[in-house]
Amino acid sequence: MLSDALQNGFNEQIQKEFYSSYLYLAMAAHFEAANLPGFASWMKKQSDEERGHGMKLWDYVYDRGGKVELAAIEQPPVAFGKPLEVFELVLAHEQKVTQSINALYALAAKNDDVAAEIFLQWFVTEQVEEEKSVTDVIAQLKMSGDNGFAALFVDKHILGQR
Repeated sequence: MLSDALQNGFNEQIQKEFYSSYLYLAMAAHFEAANLPGFASWMKKQSDEERGHGMKLWDYVYDRGGKVELAAIEQPPVAFGKPLEVFELVLAHEQKVTQSINALYALAAKNDDVAAEIFLQWFVTEQVEEEKSVTDVIAQLKMSGDNGFAALFVDKHILGQR
């Protein structure tokens, strides 16, 4: 059974994962409106992954005899800038998520909950992949500079990868 502290921590992380999903969906809408289907597709896929992360945590809480208590999800921004600016926001957000996962892992260790530590290891590894993925896109966008055609090329390249 999860300790109260860990149950609360998992519930907070579930809320953060669902917010991430909502944030990336808002970014997808931004790119759809800007006629950048590759970036929109990338964000929709990220949104789906984040919802999946939240549900993975949800299932774990119930597997351990806990209870999920959903908190309100803050409205994400509705306006975003150029693609590079958006992806830099994504990186900053993923870095916050990484800190949150690491804090939850540390809480599991503090509570001597080896099962939770082992479960959370998957999320620790996943965050490395998440940050690398967005860093790769940022590098490509930085190479394109202010060249709109180059940004369109990156958009089409990302669409082809999905």
